[in-house]
Amino acid sequence: MTYEDGMKVRREVLGDAHVDRATANATEFTADFQDFITRYAWGEIWTREGLGRKTRSCITLALLTALRAENEIPMHVRAARRNGLTPDEIKEVLLHSAVYAGVPAANSAFAIAQKVLSEED
Repeated sequence: MTYEDGMKVRREVLGDAHVDRATANATEFTADFQDFITRYAWGEIWTREGLGRKTRSCITLALLTALRAENEIPMHVRAARRNGLTPDEIKEVLLHSAVYAGVPAANSAFAIAQKVLSEED
């Protein structure tokens, strides 16, 4: 896959506004990282045929919850919605994560997801 393939998927999943902001804010220090995530996360992994985007969003939300990566969760709740997950499905992912990642991690993720989902209404 190419950088262009990764950028296309990145924009489809995260939205133009987010990607435009991330690329506009790239500095000499962070530009290589932006290139890396576009090529490899979005261009190599998210473009693979083995899993659909909805499933990939479920996995991503569960892993971000487990890692306590609270700064990434809002972006991926929005991405999950773009990829077709309902609020109830997001809730189920977070409930499932509570069993394996811990209640405190899931509690934080629920609070973040609820805030993002309420902004949609």
